[in-house]
Amino acid sequence: MNDVTDSDKVNDVADKGNVNDITDNDKLMAALCYPIGVIMSIIILVSEPMKERPFQKFHAVQALVYWAVAIVISVVLSFVVVGCFIGPLAWLFSLWVAYKAYEGEYYELPVIADFIRKQGWVE
Repeated sequence: MNDVTDSDKVNDVADKGNVNDITDNDKLMAALCYPIGVIMSIIILVSEPMKERPFQKFHAVQALVYWAVAIVISVVLSFVVVGCFIGPLAWLFSLWVAYKAYEGEYYELPVIADFIRKQGWVE
């Protein structure tokens, strides 16, 4: 016989944690999306347990779009001397966003965050 009480069910849910809680692992994975860029974002988006975590998914999608925009701008401006500075500057800025993510903050890049929400890629 199975003598499972309501308190056992509550404790079981508490052990697993709420999907909306931001764990240390969420913070680390979200932060790694920015300096490592496309690779880490893709790993999060194809890994079933990771993509179900809203914090990780938000930062993975935002980092993916951020690096796509940075690469396009860098290529377009590469014909001008300014283009060679875009890549290193984008990477340095990504360190700041990574720091914010590691602090547990939903740091939103102004145009990119609105774009990914309107596309329905994140909530």
